[in-house]
Amino acid sequence: MKKLFLLAMVALLLVPAIAQDRKYNMYGVMFYNLENLFDTINTNGTYDLEFSPQGARQWNNDKYWKKQHNMAYAISQMTSQGTPNGPTILGVSEIENITVLQDLVRQPELKSRHYQIIHHDSPDRRGIDVAILYDPLNFKVLNVTYQKLYIDSYPTFRTRDQVCVTGMLAGDKISVLINHWPSRLGGQEQSSYLREATAALARHTIDSLLTDDPNQGIILMGDLNDDPQDKSCAEVLGGKRNIKDVKEPNDVYNPWWEKLDKGIGTLAYKGQWNLFDQIVMTEHFTRYVDSKEKPQLTFVRAEVLNRDFLKTREGDRQGYPLRTYSGGVFLNGYSDHFPTEIFLVKEVK
Repeated sequence: MKKLFLLAMVALLLVPAIAQDRKYNMYGVMFYNLENLFDTINTNGTYDLEFSPQGARQWNNDKYWKKQHNMAYAISQMTSQGTPNGPTILGVSEIENITVLQDLVRQPELKSRHYQIIHHDSPDRRGIDVAILYDPLNFKVLNVTYQKLYIDSYPTFRTRDQVCVTGMLAGDKISVLINHWPSRLGGQEQSSYLREATAALARHTIDSLLTDDPNQGIILMGDLNDDPQDKSCAEVLGGKRNIKDVKEPNDVYNPWWEKLDKGIGTLAYKGQWNLFDQIVMTEHFTRYVDSKEKPQLTFVRAEVLNRDFLKTREGDRQGYPLRTYSGGVFLNGYSDHFPTEIFLVKEVK
Protein backbone atom coordinates (compact mmCIF):
# COMPACT_ATOMS: atom_id res chain seq x y z
CA MET A 1 0.00 0.00 0.00
CA LYS A 2 1.12 3.52 -0.72
CA LYS A 3 1.82 5.59 2.32
CA LEU A 4 -0.91 8.01 3.28
CA PHE A 5 0.52 11.39 3.98
CA LEU A 6 -0.50 14.94 4.73
CA LEU A 7 0.21 17.16 1.78
CA ALA A 8 1.40 19.85 4.11
CA MET A 9 4.55 17.77 4.56
CA VAL A 10 5.31 17.76 0.86
CA ALA A 11 3.70 20.99 -0.28
CA LEU A 12 6.94 22.27 -1.71
CA LEU A 13 7.15 19.25 -3.99
CA LEU A 14 3.63 19.44 -5.34
CA VAL A 15 1.38 21.99 -6.98
CA PRO A 16 -0.08 24.85 -4.95
CA ALA A 17 -3.65 23.77 -5.68
CA ILE A 18 -3.44 20.78 -3.32
CA ALA A 19 -5.16 21.56 -0.06
CA GLN A 20 -3.16 21.07 3.12
CA ASP A 21 -6.07 19.55 5.05
CA ARG A 22 -6.60 16.69 2.60
CA LYS A 23 -4.94 13.30 2.39
CA TYR A 24 -3.61 11.78 -0.82
CA ASN A 25 -1.87 8.75 -2.18
CA MET A 26 0.94 9.34 -4.65
CA TYR A 27 1.98 7.05 -7.50
CA GLY A 28 5.07 7.20 -9.69
CA VAL A 29 5.08 6.30 -13.39
CA MET A 30 8.63 6.00 -14.68
CA PHE A 31 10.43 5.28 -17.95
CA TYR A 32 14.00 4.06 -18.35
CA ASN A 33 16.03 3.13 -21.42
CA LEU A 34 18.26 0.38 -19.99
CA GLU A 35 20.86 0.70 -22.80
CA ASN A 36 21.37 -2.70 -24.35
CA LEU A 37 20.41 -5.02 -21.54
CA PHE A 38 21.46 -8.16 -23.43
CA ASP A 39 22.24 -11.64 -22.20
CA THR A 40 25.51 -13.31 -23.27
CA ILE A 41 24.00 -15.77 -25.78
CA ASN A 42 24.17 -15.04 -29.51
CA THR A 43 20.66 -15.71 -30.80
CA ASN A 44 20.33 -12.91 -33.35
CA GLY A 45 23.17 -13.41 -35.80
CA THR A 46 25.62 -10.63 -36.61
CA TYR A 47 24.33 -7.93 -34.26
CA ASP A 48 23.91 -10.19 -31.25
CA LEU A 49 27.48 -11.42 -31.69
CA GLU A 50 28.57 -8.09 -30.21
CA PHE A 51 26.88 -9.04 -26.94
CA SER A 52 28.56 -12.40 -26.49
CA PRO A 53 31.92 -13.49 -25.05
CA GLN A 54 33.28 -13.84 -28.60
CA GLY A 55 32.12 -10.38 -29.70
CA ALA A 56 33.88 -7.03 -29.76
CA ARG A 57 32.52 -6.14 -26.32
CA GLN A 58 33.55 -9.49 -24.83
CA TRP A 59 30.17 -9.51 -23.16
CA ASN A 60 30.60 -12.24 -20.54
CA ASN A 61 28.83 -13.29 -17.35
CA ASP A 62 30.89 -10.94 -15.20
CA LYS A 63 29.90 -7.88 -17.22
CA TYR A 64 26.31 -9.06 -17.55
CA TRP A 65 25.79 -9.39 -13.81
CA LYS A 66 27.52 -6.08 -13.14
CA LYS A 67 25.09 -4.48 -15.58
CA GLN A 68 22.15 -6.19 -13.87
CA HIS A 69 23.30 -5.00 -10.45
CA ASN A 70 23.81 -1.45 -11.68
CA MET A 71 20.37 -1.22 -13.30
CA ALA A 72 18.64 -2.73 -10.27
CA TYR A 73 20.45 -0.34 -7.95
CA ALA A 74 19.54 2.65 -10.13
CA ILE A 75 15.85 1.72 -10.16
CA SER A 76 15.88 1.03 -6.42
CA GLN A 77 17.12 4.58 -5.77
CA MET A 78 14.23 6.22 -7.62
CA THR A 79 12.12 6.89 -4.55
CA SER A 80 10.57 10.03 -3.11
CA GLN A 81 8.81 11.07 0.08
CA GLY A 82 5.47 10.29 -1.53
CA THR A 83 6.68 7.11 -3.27
CA PRO A 84 9.03 5.40 -0.80
CA ASN A 85 8.63 2.07 -2.60
CA GLY A 86 9.56 3.50 -5.97
CA PRO A 87 7.46 3.70 -9.13
CA THR A 88 4.24 1.74 -9.39
CA ILE A 89 4.64 1.44 -13.16
CA LEU A 90 8.00 1.31 -14.94
CA GLY A 91 8.32 1.20 -18.71
CA VAL A 92 11.67 0.03 -20.09
CA SER A 93 13.33 -0.18 -23.49
CA GLU A 94 16.46 -1.70 -25.04
CA ILE A 95 15.99 -5.06 -23.38
CA GLU A 96 16.69 -8.25 -25.33
CA ASN A 97 14.11 -10.65 -23.94
CA ILE A 98 12.01 -11.55 -20.94
CA THR A 99 14.88 -13.49 -19.35
CA VAL A 100 16.97 -10.37 -18.72
CA LEU A 101 13.95 -8.75 -17.04
CA GLN A 102 13.39 -11.80 -14.87
CA ASP A 103 17.01 -11.55 -13.79
CA LEU A 104 16.56 -7.83 -13.15
CA VAL A 105 13.53 -8.07 -10.84
CA ARG A 106 15.23 -10.88 -8.89
CA GLN A 107 18.22 -8.71 -8.03
CA PRO A 108 18.52 -8.08 -4.27
CA GLU A 109 17.85 -4.36 -4.72
CA LEU A 110 14.45 -5.01 -6.35
CA LYS A 111 13.34 -8.43 -5.16
CA SER A 112 11.20 -7.14 -2.30
CA ARG A 113 9.11 -5.00 -4.67
CA HIS A 114 7.70 -8.09 -6.42
CA TYR A 115 7.54 -6.36 -9.81
CA GLN A 116 5.55 -8.26 -12.44
CA ILE A 117 6.61 -8.22 -16.10
CA ILE A 118 4.70 -7.65 -19.34
CA HIS A 119 6.97 -8.32 -22.31
CA HIS A 120 6.50 -8.95 -26.02
CA ASP A 121 9.04 -10.13 -28.60
CA SER A 122 9.25 -7.53 -31.35
CA PRO A 123 10.50 -7.94 -34.94
CA ASP A 124 13.20 -5.30 -34.41
CA ARG A 125 16.34 -6.21 -36.33
CA ARG A 126 18.59 -5.38 -33.39
CA GLY A 127 16.63 -7.79 -31.24
CA ILE A 128 15.52 -5.23 -28.65
CA ASP A 129 12.07 -4.85 -27.14
CA VAL A 130 10.03 -2.67 -24.81
CA ALA A 131 8.33 -3.94 -21.67
CA ILE A 132 6.58 -2.85 -18.51
CA LEU A 133 7.25 -3.67 -14.88
CA TYR A 134 4.48 -3.00 -12.39
CA ASP A 135 3.59 -3.32 -8.72
CA PRO A 136 0.69 -5.83 -8.62
CA LEU A 137 -0.53 -4.52 -5.25
CA ASN A 138 -1.46 -1.20 -6.83
CA PHE A 139 -1.89 -1.82 -10.56
CA LYS A 140 -4.35 -4.49 -11.70
CA VAL A 141 -3.90 -5.50 -15.34
CA LEU A 142 -7.09 -5.91 -17.41
CA ASN A 143 -5.80 -6.23 -20.96
CA VAL A 144 -2.61 -6.20 -23.04
CA THR A 145 -2.39 -5.47 -26.78
CA TYR A 146 0.44 -4.88 -29.24
CA GLN A 147 0.62 -2.51 -32.20
CA LYS A 148 2.95 -3.21 -35.10
CA LEU A 149 4.24 -0.46 -37.40
CA TYR A 150 3.82 -0.90 -41.16
CA ILE A 151 5.20 1.63 -43.61
CA ASP A 152 3.93 1.18 -47.17
CA SER A 153 6.94 2.91 -48.74
CA TYR A 154 9.35 0.77 -46.69
CA PRO A 155 7.80 -2.70 -46.44
CA THR A 156 10.96 -4.35 -45.06
CA PHE A 157 11.30 -1.92 -42.16
CA ARG A 158 11.30 -3.56 -38.73
CA THR A 159 11.11 -1.80 -35.39
CA ARG A 160 9.80 -2.26 -31.87
CA ASP A 161 6.11 -3.05 -31.44
CA GLN A 162 4.14 -0.70 -29.21
CA VAL A 163 2.83 -2.34 -26.05
CA CYS A 164 -0.47 -1.13 -24.57
CA VAL A 165 -1.39 -2.23 -21.05
CA THR A 166 -4.83 -1.38 -19.65
CA GLY A 167 -5.51 -1.71 -15.95
CA MET A 168 -6.81 -0.18 -12.75
CA LEU A 169 -4.70 2.20 -10.66
CA ALA A 170 -6.22 3.77 -7.53
CA GLY A 171 -9.70 3.03 -8.85
CA ASP A 172 -9.03 4.76 -12.20
CA LYS A 173 -8.96 2.86 -15.46
CA ILE A 174 -5.80 3.78 -17.34
CA SER A 175 -3.97 2.57 -20.42
CA VAL A 176 -0.18 2.79 -20.63
CA LEU A 177 1.58 2.72 -24.01
CA ILE A 178 5.26 1.76 -24.02
CA ASN A 179 7.15 2.98 -27.11
CA HIS A 180 10.65 3.05 -28.57
CA TRP A 181 10.52 5.03 -31.79
CA PRO A 182 12.99 4.57 -34.69
CA SER A 183 16.43 6.08 -34.27
CA ARG A 184 17.97 9.03 -36.08
CA LEU A 185 20.35 6.76 -37.98
CA GLY A 186 21.13 8.39 -41.30
CA GLY A 187 20.28 11.86 -40.00
CA GLN A 188 17.46 13.48 -38.06
CA GLU A 189 15.65 14.94 -41.06
CA GLN A 190 16.19 11.93 -43.30
CA SER A 191 14.73 9.56 -40.71
CA SER A 192 12.00 11.84 -39.39
CA TYR A 193 9.29 10.19 -41.50
CA LEU A 194 9.81 6.93 -39.60
CA ARG A 195 9.16 8.57 -36.23
CA GLU A 196 6.23 10.51 -37.65
CA ALA A 197 4.69 7.24 -38.84
CA THR A 198 5.26 5.72 -35.40
CA ALA A 199 3.70 8.77 -33.74
CA ALA A 200 0.68 8.44 -36.04
CA LEU A 201 0.26 4.82 -34.93
CA ALA A 202 0.41 5.88 -31.28
CA ARG A 203 -2.06 8.70 -31.93
CA HIS A 204 -4.44 6.24 -33.57
CA THR A 205 -4.17 3.92 -30.57
CA ILE A 206 -4.95 6.76 -28.14
CA ASP A 207 -7.99 7.84 -30.16
CA SER A 208 -9.24 4.25 -30.44
CA LEU A 209 -8.89 3.67 -26.70
CA LEU A 210 -10.85 6.81 -25.92
CA THR A 211 -13.54 5.91 -28.43
CA ASP A 212 -13.92 2.61 -26.60
CA ASP A 213 -13.92 4.24 -23.15
CA PRO A 214 -13.83 8.06 -22.96
CA ASN A 215 -13.49 7.98 -19.17
CA GLN A 216 -10.11 6.31 -19.02
CA GLY A 217 -6.77 8.05 -18.75
CA ILE A 218 -3.95 7.32 -21.17
CA ILE A 219 -0.21 7.63 -20.63
CA LEU A 220 2.32 7.24 -23.43
CA MET A 221 5.95 6.82 -22.48
CA GLY A 222 9.14 5.86 -24.21
CA ASP A 223 12.39 6.74 -25.91
CA LEU A 224 10.89 8.73 -28.76
CA ASN A 225 14.23 9.66 -30.39
CA ASP A 226 12.80 13.14 -30.85
CA ASP A 227 12.41 16.16 -28.59
CA PRO A 228 9.04 17.61 -27.48
CA GLN A 229 9.11 20.33 -30.13
CA ASP A 230 9.87 18.00 -33.05
CA LYS A 231 7.14 17.28 -35.60
CA SER A 232 6.50 13.71 -34.47
CA CYS A 233 5.81 14.77 -30.89
CA ALA A 234 4.30 18.23 -31.27
CA GLU A 235 2.25 17.85 -34.45
CA VAL A 236 1.56 14.19 -35.17
CA LEU A 237 1.13 13.02 -31.57
CA GLY A 238 -0.20 16.45 -30.63
CA GLY A 239 1.70 16.94 -27.38
CA LYS A 240 0.75 20.35 -25.99
CA ARG A 241 3.27 22.52 -24.22
CA ASN A 242 0.86 24.42 -21.96
CA ILE A 243 -1.37 22.50 -19.60
CA LYS A 244 -4.10 25.14 -19.93
CA ASP A 245 -4.46 24.18 -23.60
CA VAL A 246 -5.39 20.62 -22.65
CA LYS A 247 -9.18 20.84 -22.68
CA GLU A 248 -10.62 17.83 -24.53
CA PRO A 249 -10.41 14.17 -23.41
CA ASN A 250 -8.10 13.27 -26.32
CA ASP A 251 -5.78 16.25 -25.85
CA VAL A 252 -2.25 15.27 -24.84
CA TYR A 253 -0.10 17.17 -22.37
CA ASN A 254 3.68 16.99 -22.71
CA PRO A 255 5.36 18.35 -19.55
CA TRP A 256 8.91 18.08 -20.91
CA TRP A 257 9.10 21.21 -23.09
CA GLU A 258 9.96 23.43 -20.14
CA LYS A 259 12.63 21.02 -18.87
CA LEU A 260 14.47 21.06 -22.18
CA ASP A 261 14.13 24.85 -22.41
CA LYS A 262 16.07 25.00 -19.14
CA GLY A 263 18.84 22.80 -20.54
CA ILE A 264 17.65 19.66 -18.73
CA GLY A 265 17.78 16.55 -20.89
CA THR A 266 18.04 12.79 -20.71
CA LEU A 267 20.96 12.26 -23.08
CA ALA A 268 23.69 14.43 -24.56
CA TYR A 269 25.80 14.46 -27.70
CA LYS A 270 28.62 16.89 -28.43
CA GLY A 271 27.45 19.32 -25.77
CA GLN A 272 23.81 19.27 -26.90
CA TRP A 273 21.13 17.95 -24.58
CA ASN A 274 18.10 16.10 -25.90
CA LEU A 275 15.01 14.94 -24.06
CA PHE A 276 13.94 11.82 -25.92
CA ASP A 277 12.63 9.97 -22.85
CA GLN A 278 9.17 11.40 -22.49
CA ILE A 279 5.99 10.56 -20.60
CA VAL A 280 2.86 12.30 -21.90
CA MET A 281 -0.74 12.04 -20.75
CA THR A 282 -4.32 12.74 -21.77
CA GLU A 283 -6.65 15.30 -20.22
CA HIS A 284 -7.88 12.78 -17.63
CA PHE A 285 -4.77 13.49 -15.56
CA THR A 286 -4.84 17.30 -15.89
CA ARG A 287 -8.54 17.96 -15.31
CA TYR A 288 -8.15 18.68 -11.58
CA VAL A 289 -4.67 20.21 -11.55
CA ASP A 290 -6.01 23.60 -10.43
CA SER A 291 -8.70 22.20 -8.14
CA LYS A 292 -8.42 21.59 -4.42
CA GLU A 293 -10.22 18.31 -4.94
CA LYS A 294 -8.43 15.40 -6.62
CA PRO A 295 -11.20 12.80 -7.13
CA GLN A 296 -9.20 11.03 -9.87
CA LEU A 297 -5.53 10.54 -10.62
CA THR A 298 -4.03 13.98 -11.12
CA PHE A 299 -0.65 15.02 -12.45
CA VAL A 300 1.52 16.99 -10.02
CA ARG A 301 5.04 17.02 -11.46
CA ALA A 302 7.51 15.57 -13.94
CA GLU A 303 11.16 14.92 -13.18
CA VAL A 304 14.30 13.96 -15.08
CA LEU A 305 15.95 11.60 -12.61
CA ASN A 306 19.49 12.81 -13.27
CA ARG A 307 20.87 11.65 -9.94
CA ASP A 308 24.56 12.32 -9.33
CA PHE A 309 25.54 8.66 -9.19
CA LEU A 310 24.23 8.23 -12.77
CA LYS A 311 26.58 10.92 -14.13
CA THR A 312 30.05 10.84 -15.62
CA ARG A 313 32.28 12.66 -13.16
CA GLU A 314 35.24 13.76 -15.27
CA GLY A 315 36.49 14.43 -18.77
CA ASP A 316 34.73 16.08 -21.68
CA ARG A 317 31.57 14.09 -20.89
CA GLN A 318 31.31 15.28 -17.31
CA GLY A 319 27.66 15.47 -16.29
CA TYR A 320 26.53 13.17 -19.10
CA PRO A 321 24.89 9.83 -18.28
CA LEU A 322 27.48 7.26 -17.19
CA ARG A 323 26.96 4.56 -19.77
CA THR A 324 28.00 0.92 -19.86
CA TYR A 325 30.53 1.33 -22.68
CA SER A 326 32.25 4.28 -24.28
CA GLY A 327 34.64 3.99 -27.22
CA GLY A 328 34.69 0.23 -26.79
CA VAL A 329 35.79 0.51 -23.16
CA PHE A 330 33.69 -1.09 -20.41
CA LEU A 331 32.85 1.66 -17.90
CA ASN A 332 30.69 -0.42 -15.57
CA GLY A 333 28.10 2.33 -15.74
CA TYR A 334 24.33 2.44 -16.01
CA SER A 335 22.77 3.77 -19.20
CA ASP A 336 23.34 6.46 -21.80
CA HIS A 337 19.92 7.86 -20.85
CA PHE A 338 18.62 9.32 -17.61
CA PRO A 339 15.22 7.96 -16.50
CA THR A 340 12.13 10.15 -16.30
CA GLU A 341 9.09 10.00 -14.03
CA ILE A 342 5.72 11.64 -13.56
CA PHE A 343 3.92 11.73 -10.23
CA LEU A 344 0.17 11.34 -9.83
CA VAL A 345 -2.00 11.89 -6.75
CA LYS A 346 -5.52 10.96 -5.80
CA GLU A 347 -7.47 12.07 -2.77
CA VAL A 348 -8.14 9.49 -0.08
CA LYS A 349 -11.76 9.46 1.00
